[in-house]
Amino acid sequence: MALQEGDTAPNFTLPTDGGGSVTLADLKGSPVVVYFYPKDNTPGCTTEAKDFRDLKGDFDKIGATIIGISKDSVKKHDNFKAKQELNFALASDEGSDVCEKFGAWGVKKMYGKEFEGIIRSTYLIGPDGKVAKAWPKVKVNGHAQEVLDAAKTL
Repeated sequence: MALQEGDTAPNFTLPTDGGGSVTLADLKGSPVVVYFYPKDNTPGCTTEAKDFRDLKGDFDKIGATIIGISKDSVKKHDNFKAKQELNFALASDEGSDVCEKFGAWGVKKMYGKEFEGIIRSTYLIGPDGKVAKAWPKVKVNGHAQEVLDAAKTL
């Protein structure tokens, strides 16, 4: 079940591109955008990542951190980040534990078949560590701007 607005965001530590790591608790006190996406280098995921990239300066102005999370390996993230000139962290959740804790993992349908996978979703976490806004089923077009607009109200 997806996290709801007002829920405390579960802490996590995940490896990131560039050989780093990110711990959500370390970012408490500032807004954090955690967005879950299915796969590096696919059309929708690339568009979403580029939209966040293009708005990163505006997120920086309000002190917000952006973290993209998928099951892709750190190596795939490194390649995706370089190819798309991304300017924010991509975290690898290969075991899908964090995806499950946030409710971004579940049954999906494509071409009439059901399978489990990442449900494209975004969580805006307030400085208090609670979910300020949740987008459980994201439509990519205009989404990054919508998240930025919501983050400006924190």
